[in-house]
Amino acid sequence: METTTYKIYTSVTQLPEGWDEVAIQNTFLQRAYLKVLETSAPKNMQCFFIGVFEKSELIGVVLAQYLNLTKLESYGERDKCIKTFIRNFVFKNFASQVLFIGNNMITGQNSFAFKHANNYQLISNALSNCALELDTLLKSKKIKVHLISHKDFYTETALELKKIDFSDAYEFKTQPNMIFELNKSWKKNEDYISAFSKKYRDQYKRAIKKFDGITYKELTLEEIVSYESEIYQLYFSVAKNAPFNTFFLNTNHFSTFKKQCENKFILVGYFLDSELVGFHTLVLNNKTLETYFLGYKEEIQKERMLYLNMLYTMVKFGIENKYSKIIFGRTALEIKSSIGALPIEVSGFIQHKNKIINKYFHIIFPKLEPTLAWQIRHPFK
Repeated sequence: METTTYKIYTSVTQLPEGWDEVAIQNTFLQRAYLKVLETSAPKNMQCFFIGVFEKSELIGVVLAQYLNLTKLESYGERDKCIKTFIRNFVFKNFASQVLFIGNNMITGQNSFAFKHANNYQLISNALSNCALELDTLLKSKKIKVHLISHKDFYTETALELKKIDFSDAYEFKTQPNMIFELNKSWKKNEDYISAFSKKYRDQYKRAIKKFDGITYKELTLEEIVSYESEIYQLYFSVAKNAPFNTFFLNTNHFSTFKKQCENKFILVGYFLDSELVGFHTLVLNNKTLETYFLGYKEEIQKERMLYLNMLYTMVKFGIENKYSKIIFGRTALEIKSSIGALPIEVSGFIQHKNKIINKYFHIIFPKLEPTLAWQIRHPFK
């Protein structure tokens, strides 16, 4: 490891040759998507792209994000209780300057890619050293980081990292990632519907009936630009009612994404009487379909079961285009399980720069994390 070096970049134009070849298995680490982050990241976020070199050869790429939570007007408006007030106070005063090694905007193991994917010694050392180098860089800019978080590792990776550089870090587990492994025998959407038990086939029929009168279509770049304001308002109305937020997207985020990633990014608009009442987005990540942000009018969602119909539409797209799985993320767990997704545990590692706080993080963190009770559904025969 003596020959391993790290170089931090803040612009995609600086990235070395061979970057996309190292990141070939993950759209979220390739130049086109990183350009989206560079040009339209949330206002309280700065992104860093790190190249890992063995001698002069690029062998790994890492994504990191610095977030300044003091720039947020709200951490989330849905829950109004004393626990939320205390949590917000703690975050604002003791955890507002956060360095993420990973992507805080999406769920899943998207922080790194290496040529030697199973060399956990190399990966662990690299992630640990990248955090140290970025902390030093931010300190030189008079930014005092409170928290360093390595986010979203699946079980095998987390277990391996704990054996090496992360044995002393607090491992946290939040809501699971809802992932739908599509049945290879499903050739068309009707095969999926036929696999439901009667209860969930009735749910599907009820949702489709409520959906009557709403049309949907994939929007072109020109259409996304023309509907930009409406799209953002639909997104924001949903985002601000989340239990906890660390960022809000820029108003031009979706058009920038389409411009940079073209056919790898899909935005589907839902219309009622020619009015845009909702949208969902998808990222095509090799054979994996990744759900991204969405938005809707709350009153239409309630009347027309719009969110559930969006989920069915995403599954239909996945089946018809022969994707192996759909990553639905870590919100709305119960309704996602009702359409076939299963909870997959993800964890992260977190360290507070204050030694006293860090010592008791295993007590503090669970009290700050919103509790969620939910029941897994089993929709298939």
